[in-house]
Amino acid sequence: MTDTGDQELGEFGYTNQLKRTLGSFHTFAAGISYISVLTGVFQLSYLGLSEGGPAYWWSWPAVFLGQLTVALCFAELAAQYPVAGSIYNWTKKLSNPHIAWMAGWMMLLASIVSISATALAYQRTLPQITQFFQFIGDGTGTSDAANGVLLATVLIAFTTLVNAFGVKLMARINSAGVFVELLFAVLLVVFLAFHFVRGPSVVTQTNGTEAGHSSGYLGAFLIAGIASSYVMYGFDTAASLGEESLNPHRNAPKAILRALIASFVLGGLIILFALMAVGSIHAPELGTVGLQYVLTDALGPAIGRVFLFVVFIAITVCVLAVHTAAIRIAFAMARDNALPGGRKLARVNKKTGTPVLPAIVIGVLAVALLVLNINSTQIFSAVTSLAIILIYLAYLLVTVPMLIRRLRGGWPRSDAPSGRFSLGRWGLPVNVLAVLWGGAMTINLAWPRNEIYNASPPFHWYLKWISVLFVGVFAAGGFAYYWFVQRHKVGVLADHAAALASDEEVSR
Repeated sequence: MTDTGDQELGEFGYTNQLKRTLGSFHTFAAGISYISVLTGVFQLSYLGLSEGGPAYWWSWPAVFLGQLTVALCFAELAAQYPVAGSIYNWTKKLSNPHIAWMAGWMMLLASIVSISATALAYQRTLPQITQFFQFIGDGTGTSDAANGVLLATVLIAFTTLVNAFGVKLMARINSAGVFVELLFAVLLVVFLAFHFVRGPSVVTQTNGTEAGHSSGYLGAFLIAGIASSYVMYGFDTAASLGEESLNPHRNAPKAILRALIASFVLGGLIILFALMAVGSIHAPELGTVGLQYVLTDALGPAIGRVFLFVVFIAITVCVLAVHTAAIRIAFAMARDNALPGGRKLARVNKKTGTPVLPAIVIGVLAVALLVLNINSTQIFSAVTSLAIILIYLAYLLVTVPMLIRRLRGGWPRSDAPSGRFSLGRWGLPVNVLAVLWGGAMTINLAWPRNEIYNASPPFHWYLKWISVLFVGVFAAGGFAYYWFVQRHKVGVLADHAAALASDEEVSR
């Protein structure tokens, strides 16, 4: 038994055409840069504070505990199957090709929307560093959407080029960015600790945000919690780079769990300490600008801008990691000829050792999504919420089949090599909790709320229901295309087929 992961690729009918060059830190960095605590915490903090007040902090540990159950399930799968397009290929082993295609499709769509959503974080950060980056409008909010699209487009163009040049360049930039992000996240916690003006009891204050909700603060908290749910996902990226990693069976599960836990600890402390350090807990800027305001208010303009620059770096490597993960999902599905133009999308450039066409196509689609919403004042919350819904749905398409396999006695694998990560007797209760959590959060995220999808004029019913309409149309439309057109063409492409794959498994 080798420990490279190539034997498991043979089980899928693949031969590895990607280069194994990534070490343990590269794998960890991929997971934590996708989560990117500085990006997520700062991007939607304005939403959490405006809708839930300081007490929204409690959604942070709640989301962590829920996502930890999912991460533990994924760690088990990563220990057995560290393959590109993890979500897609895991579901193939747990269920059937049709459910697997749907999981891959939802994850691919989620990743493209996540690229767009995360790139928009530039607008929340760069103009706060200097007004030079406010190319469109005066920064009062009326032109933020258009300026945000412009900044995001530049970032997506950059990540497209880096990913097209190969995984080595991506890994170097990503690892350097993650090192800087983690270092300054710790320093930020320390700096904020020296500027406390109140105690931790601040997280019991709601600032009256429960007003107008028939269910009281619970209604406000469920909306505010979207800010936390946006941060702690994407840890599966560590496994999706398994075919390019050294010793992936050992490194991928550790990277998944370490990335989530490190993000939880650092992010929770940053939010808590920021609320304890801000001059006025009732400052209106907290609900419009978010924690970016705290940096300049509590630490002063000069030091605040230094940390905002680090947030800029974090956003950059986060989008880079999301783009990288999206490419691996597209590649994994394409080599099964499960996507239109599969042969071209699955082609690995001999010089760079990476699939170039998916990088370009995904970048173009991410920019197109932004351009379609360029005049929408709800672009920041709406696009971000759509990304999270799709991610949670894709995760459910793994945890639900996994639970069914457990109940039928088909998981863990009876032939699984010993010594790999396993939940043992805790597997069933953890899996049940992961499914319940995923289902509850999907409903909460997709709920047609004016505060998220239709917060300002013009008010239209379809904007309020955009989450249900968007997910429904793309899920039903995508699966209809697969079922009636692509399903009959699916099979491992000859260029990617393992030598022992049967003729029936190979698409000629």
